[in-house]
Amino acid sequence: MEDEYPSILKIQMLGGFSLSWNGREITDSDNRSRKVWLLLAYMICCRNHSIPQNELFGLLWGDEGTTNPINALKTMFHRVRTMLDGLGGGAGHTLIVRREGSYTWNEAISISVDVEEFEALCQSAAAQTDPQALLKLCLDALELYRGDFLQRLSSEPWVIPQSTYFHNLYLRTLRSVLPLLREQQRQSDIVALCNRAVLVEPYDEGLYQFLMRAQLDLEDQQGVIRTYEAMSELLYANFGIMPADESKAIYREAIRTVNERSMNLGLLREQLEETSVTSGALLCDYDFFRIIYQAEARAVARNGDAVHIALLSAVGDESKPLSRRSLDCCMDNLQDVIVENLRKGDVVSRCSVSQYILMLPQANYENSCMVCDRIIRAFARQYPHSPATLSYTVQPLVPNT
Repeated sequence: MEDEYPSILKIQMLGGFSLSWNGREITDSDNRSRKVWLLLAYMICCRNHSIPQNELFGLLWGDEGTTNPINALKTMFHRVRTMLDGLGGGAGHTLIVRREGSYTWNEAISISVDVEEFEALCQSAAAQTDPQALLKLCLDALELYRGDFLQRLSSEPWVIPQSTYFHNLYLRTLRSVLPLLREQQRQSDIVALCNRAVLVEPYDEGLYQFLMRAQLDLEDQQGVIRTYEAMSELLYANFGIMPADESKAIYREAIRTVNERSMNLGLLREQLEETSVTSGALLCDYDFFRIIYQAEARAVARNGDAVHIALLSAVGDESKPLSRRSLDCCMDNLQDVIVENLRKGDVVSRCSVSQYILMLPQANYENSCMVCDRIIRAFARQYPHSPATLSYTVQPLVPNT
């Protein structure tokens, strides 16, 4: 049998789903029926045991069923075989055979499935005690992980637990590799691995920290800044949170060392100046707002000036949260209104998914309330159909004594 089919059929299920055989390839990125690829994937994953027809009926049509399930299934297998014929040589009837009234995968065909190789390498690495052998096995495994298991079928009930398992196995393997690469000062490898990893797991701040440290070691300060800003925007947009202190510390170190040579005061002043002069308040990230607040608190303790802070909040009817789409639109519009209706010396920052914080120097409590009322009226005029209800609270800035 092995001589009859000498070529190995290569199957990729991590990321995209494709089959390569005899120099030809078919892939799920082609415009073919989802059910055809679903049936093919299920046949491959369950190829070591027979599959009852009722199980395939449930897989393909669920509770809805079909008027003639036997014929519908025959038609579906015909379509699968026709698709497999794209691999040449009548592959459809070679790879899927009919035995005892049912369809099975041809066990005589030698196959290589990336997800099975990935799992085997990870398991071998977990049992390895030699650090170098462990590192090689892990790197070989990670190289195979091009994305989550059967991404285009990710909503299928039988795919979800397997996808979760392989996703977690990938992250566990990656986290065991990164410290070893750091010990060996292989920063370029860390950067390459983490840049791929954050596409698979975009909300894992620990991966960004490994990436930024490696970029810093490679003296790629601009890379650190780009990574931090992308991560910060992602975390804030999706969860309304700021990066952890450890991430901020790496970012600040990159900022401090971004200039490689000593600089004169004139050049530094040019860098510090705003690139474009605009009217309205200074808009900044919350992390920088905190620094400005602390500096202002020190100044107030010395000169006694009145400074107030205001918190503007947006909610839906009856104080219920807005939908994510409505909230995002509202907060973008509100930001423009706030900046336009404040003075140049005022500072504003978004401090949560539904709130802005304002710093109003040289403004007493009554004036600060008037400012907030003006902003709310301006927002209502410009966006009369907005589902958002705005409210505010005002407090004096506490001097740093």
